[in-house]
Formats: sequence, C-alpha cells, structure tokens
Amino acid sequence: MSDPRYLIDVNVVTRYLKEQSDPDNERFAFAYTITVQNSGTVAAKLMSRHWLITNGNGEVEEVRGAGVVGQQPLIAPGQSHTYSSGAVISTRVGAMQGSYQMFAEDGKRFDAAIAPFRLAVPGSLH
Repeated sequence: MSDPRYLIDVNVVTRYLKEQSDPDNERFAFAYTITVQNSGTVAAKLMSRHWLITNGNGEVEEVRGAGVVGQQPLIAPGQSHTYSSGAVISTRVGAMQGSYQMFAEDGKRFDAAIAPFRLAVPGSLH
C-alpha cells in the first residue's frame, strides 16, 4: 500500500501527428499531453523521468532525463502540471510507460508510476 501523502495521478492523452509522419520510411510521430496531479498531502517536485517506449515489433527504447520539457515543476497538494511532448516510433502501433522521480518537500524521494498507454495510427486497431 502506498503512502497517501505521496500520491501522484498521471493522465495521458495521445494524438497521431500525420503531418510529421512518413509511413513509407517507417516513421510514425505522436504527441502526448500529460497531466501530473498531486493527490497527496505533501508538495512534490518532479525531478526526472524514465520512459520505456515499445514499438509494435517489441523493440524497446529507454529514455531518461531531468524534468519534463525543460521544467522541474513543484506541484502542491491538489494542484496539477500539464505539458505536451512527443515520440516517434517505427511501427503503426506502440506503447509507452514509465515513471517520474519525485522529491517531496519533506525530503522523501519517491516514484510516480506512468501506466502503459498506446500510441496508434487511427484505424490501425479494430
């Protein structure tokens, strides 16, 4: 059971970027908008991210980096931070999942899980 003081909810909305994709060259671009909600009781700073991006062939790309889109937002209890970014994969369907490494104001470090979400060209799935 996780500590309710350190509760981070992550909501993801994805969008296929047809204008940035080139299917003939196995390039499929996607945008995603993520809302990171602090549902706990302690303010926490999003320090870094860890992504696993899996294409439709099961090939995994691992991405780590500081913050999100150049920011390390401090998210107060009941508040949220929304940002947009993107990913390019070599198949029509893929998935992303990962975690944010958080640092609470009381000194505790913890991970906020990002549940798997699908990247899919419209019409690729039935």
